[in-house]
This record gives sequence, structure tokens and C-alpha cells, in this order.
Amino acid sequence: MSDHEFMRALGYANAAFDLLKRSSIPPYPQFYELLYTYATGVNPSLNSRINAIFRAGGSPSADLAETLYNEFLKSDVDDRMSNVSERMHARIEAVHDAIDTAMTTANAYSGSLQSASGDLERTMSAVAMKSLADKLLLETRRMQETNRTLEMKLEASREDIAALQRDLDDVRRESMLDPLTKIANRKSFDEGLEDAIKEFKETGAPLSLIMTDIDHFKTFNDTYGHQTGDQVLRLVAMTLKSNIKGKDIAARYGGEEFVAVLPSTDMEGAVIVAENIRKAIQAKELLKRSTNEKLGRITASFGVARFNASDTAVTFVERADRCLYAAKRAGRNRVITEDDLAAATKPTSGDVSAA
Repeated sequence: MSDHEFMRALGYANAAFDLLKRSSIPPYPQFYELLYTYATGVNPSLNSRINAIFRAGGSPSADLAETLYNEFLKSDVDDRMSNVSERMHARIEAVHDAIDTAMTTANAYSGSLQSASGDLERTMSAVAMKSLADKLLLETRRMQETNRTLEMKLEASREDIAALQRDLDDVRRESMLDPLTKIANRKSFDEGLEDAIKEFKETGAPLSLIMTDIDHFKTFNDTYGHQTGDQVLRLVAMTLKSNIKGKDIAARYGGEEFVAVLPSTDMEGAVIVAENIRKAIQAKELLKRSTNEKLGRITASFGVARFNASDTAVTFVERADRCLYAAKRAGRNRVITEDDLAAATKPTSGDVSAA
């Protein structure tokens, strides 16, 4: 984590604890998450609700915090996963029951055959022979019926398990997407970056990372409202996604920050991608949907880093983050690479004196 990111996260944490203390809300993890999310502003709907409470002269109580957490932050992914697990358990139990019944019937049938074999070794009358044949025929039909029942249950289980697998895949995909922008979320980014680093170590192919942040987003959000701010976030996300390809990953890193992981892309190629995204964002004129009011244009700043053999995921992200903040300090709406930073800190000939 870079110094900038650390200080930003620390500020959010302090704000969350202040709100917990001020409202006398127990510092349970879910309540801390609720107010930390409020402090970051990444969930406009949540912020709008809490701001309305503050404007009305109230403050979030423990009960209200529980309600807000369940409404805005508690994902249904866990509930859906639990539902799938229960269905899977029920289906497995049904298969076990069917197999147990089949085995019991098979054992009984085997016993009947052994008994019949012993009877056949002795001299039997025609009547006894017919009775034995009728008994074996009945047992055989019972066995056939049990087998048919087992086959039907196994077939139903096969279909159910296939449906459960599809449900699990859907839940997993949903858990990896940012709900607002519908691109990869932070968890998906972290996993994707680790996979890209593994590929780099196996193949030696270049790997680059782009970090971008919407310029003056908070001011824009406060001026035009959170719904319009959400539109901006979706627009930037889709612009980012439409300008990458193949195994590249576009993700929402947090708040108004986005990232793009670019496997098999060197620094020069990554700069071209970043510039294309920057120009595409700047070229889009925003309209307020409800009134068709022209809101002007937005811009974004970009930081680009290349992965080195000595890097970890953390150091890689930190360098891209430093480049991003350098772009902010340099005036925004620009792309800064780690090569640019190195060149800026390299001493010029005029800085060196002869011995």
C-alpha cells in the first residue's frame, strides 16, 4: 500500500470511528464497515440515506445501523450460496437413500437366490418347483423396480447437480463483479493480478498496470447529485472495458479509482491504451438524463507501471499509484509512467560538478 493510499484509508477509518462514537453505535465489524463505506462515499445510495438522517437532526442508532447494513451492504451471495448448499445436501441425501434401498433389496435378492440354489440341489415336486419359480420371479420384478427407481433418482440428481453447478457459477460471477459498474470488483482484480503475475513468472511476457482516477469527482458528485455521479462511474467503467482486450482485466479499485491489468503488454503499449482511454473519457459530453441538461465533460488521470521480476502485487500497485498521484499533481487529465518519474528525479548535467 502506498503512502497516499494508506493516509486516505486511515482518514476513512478515523471518520468511521468518530461516527460510531458520536452515535453510540457498538464498534461491531458490520457497523464499522457501514460507516467506513459511508466515509468513502463509494455507495451513493447509502450516503444519501444517512445524509438525510443527519439533515433531519438525527443520527444512526444501533438498530438503524443494522437496518442500513442489511439493506445496502449485506450481499445476498451468502444466502444464495447457503441455498445451493442446502439443495445439494438434500439431493445427496436422496441419492444415498435410494442407494441404501437398492442395496437392501439387492441383498435380499441375493439371499433369495442362495436359498433357491440350495432348494434346487434337492429333489423337488412340481408344485414346490413352481412355487419357487413364482417366488424368484416376484423377487426379480421387485429388484427390477428398485433398479428403475434408482436410475430415475440418479438421473434427476444428475440434472439437479447440473442446475446447481450453473447456480454456483452464477453466484461466483456475481461475487466478482462491482454491482454498480458491472465490471470486475476489487476481489476479482486481486485474483486476476495474481494470475497475471504467475503467467509473467512462467513465460517472461511483459505485464503492465494502469491506475486511473476521475478528476474532481467529489465536486461533480456534490454538484449534480449521486445518481449523475453513478452515471459517470458507469461511463468510465465501460470506456475502460471497451479499450482493453483478450486477457486484460478492467476493474473498479474503489470509489472513483479504476485499474486495468494488461498481460503481454509492455510499457509503450500500456501508455497507448491509457491515452486512448483518457481521450475517450474526455470526448464524452455528459447529459443529465432527467432534464437533458448538459453537464460538460469529465477527465481522468492515469498512472502506468511495468512489472519487474523483483516485484510483488503490492509493490507493483504502489508504483502505479505513485504515478497516478504524480499525474494529479502535474495538473490532471494526463498519463504519467514510472519512466516519467525516474526521468524527473534523474540529476541533469548541470547538477553535477567536477571534482
